[in-house]
Amino acid sequence: MTIVYMDNAATTWPKPPEVLAAMTRTMEEAGGNAGRGGHRLAVAAGEILYQVRDTVAVFFGCSDPFRVTFTANATESINLILKGYLKPGDHVLVSPLEHNAVMRPLQFLAQQNIQWSVLPSAKDGRIDTTLIEPMIRQNTRLFVICHESNVNGVIQPIHEISKIAHSFHIPLLADCSQSAGSVPIDIDSDGIDFLVFTGHKSLFGPVGTGGIVWGSQANIEQITPLKQGGTGSVSDRYDQPDFLPDKFESGTLNIVGLSGLKAGIDWINRNQMNQLSSEKDVLLQKFLDEIRAIKRVQVFCAEKKENQGGVFSLIIERLDNGFAAQWLDEEKGILSRVGLHCAPLAHRFLHTFPAGTIRFAVSPFTTCEDVEICIDAIKMLAEKKETAHFL
Repeated sequence: MTIVYMDNAATTWPKPPEVLAAMTRTMEEAGGNAGRGGHRLAVAAGEILYQVRDTVAVFFGCSDPFRVTFTANATESINLILKGYLKPGDHVLVSPLEHNAVMRPLQFLAQQNIQWSVLPSAKDGRIDTTLIEPMIRQNTRLFVICHESNVNGVIQPIHEISKIAHSFHIPLLADCSQSAGSVPIDIDSDGIDFLVFTGHKSLFGPVGTGGIVWGSQANIEQITPLKQGGTGSVSDRYDQPDFLPDKFESGTLNIVGLSGLKAGIDWINRNQMNQLSSEKDVLLQKFLDEIRAIKRVQVFCAEKKENQGGVFSLIIERLDNGFAAQWLDEEKGILSRVGLHCAPLAHRFLHTFPAGTIRFAVSPFTTCEDVEICIDAIKMLAEKKETAHFL
């Protein structure tokens, strides 16, 4: 049975063959530890690390490659900023579609009297910028915005939000886990202070890669590192280095994975991101248009197509989500994602809690045939009359 992969919001698959080739080449030709030695393999690893840093910086419009900090994933990056920047008594404004990568650290920080509020929005969760200012308090210290929802694909107006935040001298953290690689992002033009990304989604890198790009106005002196340790620099001191990127990069980095990340970004650049996004948008719109026409199917997506990313969710009335997803997999080879998608805040807002939804996410590797198979399968499920799994 042919696999129809629709779980690209969790991690993209397949990866471009160049990604695997780059990782293998790094293991073979640069197997040393970057910054930890002067022999040829360590130097080769260091050169690759700099190339990855430079590639990421250019991709996001950052002029200084050393303002790129690598972490294991977006979750680590978000924890670093929230726990390193916020202080007791601070207040945070978030979108209604945040992932638990944001909400669980904030819930933990609530024990330190750090409060959060949800910004007002339209029915699809897109923030209403006209209603932001009344939400800002004297102790508001940070905006945290999920750039593209991993539940319904809504893209937030980051530029407009940042202008308001900056007018009150409040920095903005943009969680670009879903958008990085599929939505054009320029860190300074968009007014992002802390750009968080993960490598394994639309950047086509491997799992275990991610990081932060620091905006030109971001003050790293205000942020305490999440961890301390060896950096390969100023090794005569016990104190953690206070300069980028070393301040936040303790321990050996995943140089093999990062070389794959660079290969993924290079693949996007070679294939022209705007063209890839345009082709994907056309296919996604066909998918959405036909799904919306099916009786008993409720679709969760952006109200306006120009605000729609490559992700959407659905439920089929009176049909258990788990049963539906299992049937799609076993009978049709369609791999989707069912449940709350680690985003209960979003599902509460969309009134799909606690059952969640069935999520579909396309990629540049998704074909028209894939979409047709999915549409036909969803029609079959929606037309079922009797089953023990009906609610």
